[in-house]
Amino acid sequence: MSADFNETRVPTTDWQAYRGVLSRRIFAFLIDYAIVALLWIPAAVVVFFLGILTLGLGFFLYPALFAIVAMLYFGLTMGGPSQASAGMNVMGLALARVDGRPVDFLTAIVHLVLFWIGNALLTPFIVLVGLFTDRGRLLHDLLLGTVMVRRDRY
Repeated sequence: MSADFNETRVPTTDWQAYRGVLSRRIFAFLIDYAIVALLWIPAAVVVFFLGILTLGLGFFLYPALFAIVAMLYFGLTMGGPSQASAGMNVMGLALARVDGRPVDFLTAIVHLVLFWIGNALLTPFIVLVGLFTDRGRLLHDLLLGTVMVRRDRY
């Protein structure tokens, strides 16, 4: 995929573009959250010094710090030119919108938040949804109009 964000790419209807996507998504999830955990460490150090500089007010960021780091990570990677996070790139996946427009920063964050809400309410059933939907789409994909595709077939 080129870096042109005005390019329209409708996801293919070829079934091979979606074969094995669900299992690849699970491994991409594990890779991505390991990266987010590693990124959280320097962010926690920055918030510590920010807390000292603001006479304790910066320490109020700690409860939401993991969510902030994760939102920035997924928003910048999935909403970027590759349309995939680092874990998705390793597993050969990309996120696409069914209307053909590229995924932007806000859509990537909403995708993540819907995933968290779905996990909080439906765990472990959120992955089972992908077994019964077309193209292995999960609940948050259906709600947002996105689909996960294999990069080599997209």
